[in-house]
Amino acid sequence: MRGLLLIIASFGVTILAWGLYGVTLHEGQRIMSTEPGVYARLRPFVCVGLAYFAIGVIAPAVLLATRGEKGTWTFRGIGMSLLAGAFGAIGALGIIMAFTFGGRPSFVMPLVFGGAPVVNSFLTIYWSKKVKEVGPLFLAGLVMVVLGAVTVLLFKPAPPKKSLAEATVSSVANDQSVANDQAPAQAALATPTIEAEVVQEVQQASLFGGRFLLQLLSIATVIGCWGAYGPVLHQGQAAMQQSRLRPLLCVGLAYFAIAVVVPWALLRTTLPEASEWNFVGTAWSLAAGAAGAIGALGIIMAFNFGGRPIYVMPLVFGGAPVVNTFATIILQGQLNEVHPMFLAGLILVIAGAAMVLVFAPKGGPTPAATQPAKALKAEPAQPS
Repeated sequence: MRGLLLIIASFGVTILAWGLYGVTLHEGQRIMSTEPGVYARLRPFVCVGLAYFAIGVIAPAVLLATRGEKGTWTFRGIGMSLLAGAFGAIGALGIIMAFTFGGRPSFVMPLVFGGAPVVNSFLTIYWSKKVKEVGPLFLAGLVMVVLGAVTVLLFKPAPPKKSLAEATVSSVANDQSVANDQAPAQAALATPTIEAEVVQEVQQASLFGGRFLLQLLSIATVIGCWGAYGPVLHQGQAAMQQSRLRPLLCVGLAYFAIAVVVPWALLRTTLPEASEWNFVGTAWSLAAGAAGAIGALGIIMAFNFGGRPIYVMPLVFGGAPVVNTFATIILQGQLNEVHPMFLAGLILVIAGAAMVLVFAPKGGPTPAATQPAKALKAEPAQPS
């Protein structure tokens, strides 16, 4: 019973951290942008990678050097953990690319959070050779979690919308503080702005109209990468004898390479964007990266306490978007606009999560934990 509580507490940390990830990153993107209505992409992504490097590389390296930990370095463990980190970073980039190609969160995120746990479950079942142990109640719980998460995302309160004319007039009024007798001049200033924005929207619609396939490819990339993240990380941890710090360090290194080195090079060379470094935007983006890294540690801890990817990851993917949606609703002051279907989706997630936990396939350690692995450095197991 104590082990189950530790597992729940561990992936509960991940659900909370990854649920707040999107909210904080979105705010960082908004503040770093220098173009109204456009969100920065590369600079916030660099901040995410830097936070991962601090929490997922520097901190584990210091702890390993000073305190040590059970487990050992192995080629298989390093390779699988680096691959897991690459999957996580590429998935995050895939979300950004889906939005860049014209995708909207209203359908991108439901597809991602609906598809990733399915990929995770089938990959885990295949690797652990537990197909015969999967019962109908477990599958029913898994379907309930997925459907509940999608329902929550689809029926969350929409942000208040202003017409294009209202937004433009409001912007002019705030910037210039004109008197009432200057209303005609204000309208004259607003009219060309409205026309320019309408033309821009038409151009964007024409541009993105031919990119629907790229949207789908980006979404499919995220589903595949984030769906494989948990099982691959579990394999890496098992190959390093259930070490916690070593897999996290590898994940951090992969994030640093993909989320810091690559976008930084793009910013300096071929792909500049309308954004700037500023204190507030950097702080929000670093907080998003910290949430992502803490979430990764929570998953590692859940695996260390005996959790399995077959139910840990579906619960994370089911719970994180619910936390994200509630955080958004609270920040926007829309608690009074909650749709009944939103509450129904939340109930589905909770009930499905309980069924997944209770009826998850039982069994011994994964094949990676039982097969001998070639150690890079022998070191005595130490309590952490």
